[in-house]
Amino acid sequence: MRRSLQSALLLGLSSLVAAVFKDEVGQIDFHHALVGLPQSETTFFHRPKKDEKASLLYTLSDVGVLGAVNPNSGALVWRQQIFPGISHGGGHLRAPEGENWVIAAYGQQVQSWAALSGRNLWQTEFNGQVKDLEVMELTESARKDVLVLFEEDGVTVLRRLHGVLGTVVWEFREVSKDIPLQVSTSLSNVYVINLHGSPSSYSLKVTSLEPATGGRVDHMIVGTKGDVQGPQDVMFVGANSAAPILAWASNDLAKLNVHILGTKSKQEFALPADTVSVNIHAPHLTQSQPHFLVHTRTSTGNKGEVFHTDLKSGQITKAYELPLLPGLGAFSTSSDGANVYFTRVTEDEVLVVSSDSHSVLARDPLKSDARVEAVHAVSEVIKKAGGKEFAIRSATVTKSQEWVLIRNGQIDWTRSEGLSGAVAAAWAEIPEAENLAKVLAEEAHTNPWDAYVHRLTRHINDLQYLPDYLANIPNRIIESVTGGAVVVSKTTGLHRDSFGFNKIIILATHRGRFYALDTGNHGEIVWSAEVFPQAPGSALDVKGILVDDSEGTVTVRGANGEYAVIKVADGHVVESQYGDHLAAVSATAVIESEGSKWLLPLGKDRKPTGDVLKDRTLDQTIVIREEDDSIKGVKFVNEDGQIVKNEIWQLQLLPGQKIASIAKLPAHDPIASIGRVLGDRSVNYKYLNPNIVVVAAIDSAASTLSVHLLDTVTGQLLASQVHDGVDGDKDISCTISENWYSCAFFGQYILNDGTDREIKGYQIVVSDLYESPSPNDRGPLGDAETFSPLDPVDTPTGVPLPWVVSQTWILSEPLNNLSVTQTRQGISSRQLLAYLPESHAILGITRHGIDPRRPVGRDPSAAEIEAEGLAKYSPAIFIDGRNLLTHERDIVGVRGIVTTPAVVESTTLLVAYGIDIFGTQNSPSGMFDILDKGFNKITLLATVLALTWGVVLLAPMVRRKQINRKWEAFL
Repeated sequence: MRRSLQSALLLGLSSLVAAVFKDEVGQIDFHHALVGLPQSETTFFHRPKKDEKASLLYTLSDVGVLGAVNPNSGALVWRQQIFPGISHGGGHLRAPEGENWVIAAYGQQVQSWAALSGRNLWQTEFNGQVKDLEVMELTESARKDVLVLFEEDGVTVLRRLHGVLGTVVWEFREVSKDIPLQVSTSLSNVYVINLHGSPSSYSLKVTSLEPATGGRVDHMIVGTKGDVQGPQDVMFVGANSAAPILAWASNDLAKLNVHILGTKSKQEFALPADTVSVNIHAPHLTQSQPHFLVHTRTSTGNKGEVFHTDLKSGQITKAYELPLLPGLGAFSTSSDGANVYFTRVTEDEVLVVSSDSHSVLARDPLKSDARVEAVHAVSEVIKKAGGKEFAIRSATVTKSQEWVLIRNGQIDWTRSEGLSGAVAAAWAEIPEAENLAKVLAEEAHTNPWDAYVHRLTRHINDLQYLPDYLANIPNRIIESVTGGAVVVSKTTGLHRDSFGFNKIIILATHRGRFYALDTGNHGEIVWSAEVFPQAPGSALDVKGILVDDSEGTVTVRGANGEYAVIKVADGHVVESQYGDHLAAVSATAVIESEGSKWLLPLGKDRKPTGDVLKDRTLDQTIVIREEDDSIKGVKFVNEDGQIVKNEIWQLQLLPGQKIASIAKLPAHDPIASIGRVLGDRSVNYKYLNPNIVVVAAIDSAASTLSVHLLDTVTGQLLASQVHDGVDGDKDISCTISENWYSCAFFGQYILNDGTDREIKGYQIVVSDLYESPSPNDRGPLGDAETFSPLDPVDTPTGVPLPWVVSQTWILSEPLNNLSVTQTRQGISSRQLLAYLPESHAILGITRHGIDPRRPVGRDPSAAEIEAEGLAKYSPAIFIDGRNLLTHERDIVGVRGIVTTPAVVESTTLLVAYGIDIFGTQNSPSGMFDILDKGFNKITLLATVLALTWGVVLLAPMVRRKQINRKWEAFL
């Protein structure tokens, strides 16, 4: 207990450094709380309370996040991540009419959520994959149940689940080679739709079931063989309608096939000659009229056609059509009892028509700033008092991947949901100062007279900014004194600050869109550009991203051969190359040559792709990871125009092992001190090697994790550790910095308290590297000024190995995406950063808390406390809320954490990206080089002024007294 209290006290004291104060929230950090890009089939308005007319906007996004948004403000009411990681679309979401819950399904799970609070009501999991989900609005009882369609090892399984409890009411199984597609309901039957036939040549099979028991009533084949090539061809299956329909288009998009479920025939309707895509919009209420709209997009615009279904004859007739208009356009359906309304969002207006007639019931012209390219939308149409006017609000997903709500012809709010799903990030300097650096460099390389004339001309041109600078001086003085209380004018746009807090973070999303955020302006989006548009179901896999601050560009390479050079300042694509599977990239390496850096792409054969080495020389060892998980050090040589790969060394893993994590030193990792001063004033010299990587390999069968420290020049194994009882199915993450590295995993741990008890839990292992186990000893290298790992020393023969000091701590929850803070000179102590996936937070752990030299089984001496800040070792790390850099914020789906130093030594900037985007400033050793916002500058100035006036007033008196003393000496 005493050890636990000491550990908690140590981490509590260290948290004073990492804590975020209340007045800093929203000032030094920013957070984009996102749900992802809404999907058309899983987004809708729904009233969470039966007796109230207020509704919320619900969506299950393409990144696997279920959320509710307030349609009045766009604020997030609640959200739940139902898919671990970042998905690429899919899932199902439904809401029963008049109920206070929503039902979602993803993968193997079905979950019910409270519509108002987001609380989980029940959850169940089955063996198969969910193919479709529907709510039974009409049942033999008063409640509403859920129909879930599964595919379980080639078997079609339909389960009816109790809407309140989630238990299975009945189950229908059909063992066949048919592929389950969707489930539908009518007033009398439940329908299961399957693909029947062989791949690329399917027809549709409809099986009708009795709703109360799930017994088979009938089945029939719809269409002819070859009508459907895959599940994507079936565009619509209605449900909970008096006449639900099944619709699919022909392969050449020349005609639309429509079948009314429960009948034995289908009807065909001609589509425009240049049709690009077809969508069906129909109501999902049993009391609504059986009308539907066909939205057709062509190469020149989009149009709508409204069809009516005759319940007696089972015939479908075209009622009217809406004209062809330019742009993508979007249609949506809303119902009010039996009335069905279709809302159309065009380039310049939003209009509502009834399903009965083409006459426009309401029209809202769009203002210039509200004109968007709509991809899809959901709308809520409410008839005002009197019954003649309508209120319309449409939640629209735009081509620029924003979610906007349009009401009365203007945008109420905008959510930049395209930011979600970030897969890569890189820091960039604001380019404005780099332009001056280029000019100065040019002047330095010209003759003195030309340089003088050029500089004089530049200074004369800069005089145009002098009036604004002089006018802003009083405001800057007032702002400096009052701490920013009075600000009359402020620099707008991208600009650097003296502390280095204003930088740009470049983000690449899995949808192929790139964003630039201004970290000095609360993460405001500077620009966005769709560089590599992705087809539905595919995702951009970024293999390398590199910023060149001298040129103000960022270079990106993707797995499918994508290549682009983008301007950091404005997002202009300087050079681009779309995906080419022949030039697929398996990995990239950052090459340093002639004072610059560039990306070397490696193909599937682990050789440079294209002609990237045509005009470049490469004289360094590249570390590559082969497909068999072996690690190799290679050099590429150009021999007679052919690139030859010469293997220098190889690390072959043991049979059954797989690489779980690889960590390399940060690009910016300055060393402020080569040694560590101990309590007795002796020095332990750090093992500092810029060419080391950490490789963690897991053997799931043996439940062992092997962590290797590798010299990338020679392939020498410098250190190795084996951890038993490790769960390979859980996240394993490693990081390295300066002379220490760390790995986090779930495994077995033996308590070092004399009992040797074995427990399992989430662990973090930290290892320090020193040149020798003895203080004041530089090891076999001694005081040698230079050393090459390729040249062995005399004693001992071989490469000098580091002395490793390791220690393990256990935590209550997992850590992943480990990273380390970076400062300009490396003087501030490092801090380990990690994401807590269960708490949805970013944790900062100081090096003092996870120092492997913390004494075990004894209290530290006074000298150890004073010189090294050591505390007694305790195996448990208690996660203190004051160590959470995200404080009370909920950060979802973090995929990586990137850091960069500021100009001031005390501060590092960090951004966590994934589904959410979070950025903040962190001071591991405190703000020792910047005055705190609470510093009373007015009192300081008043004291200085008082002392100045005191000196002025007392000076004559002192001078008079000194003169009098001199005269007294003569008297």
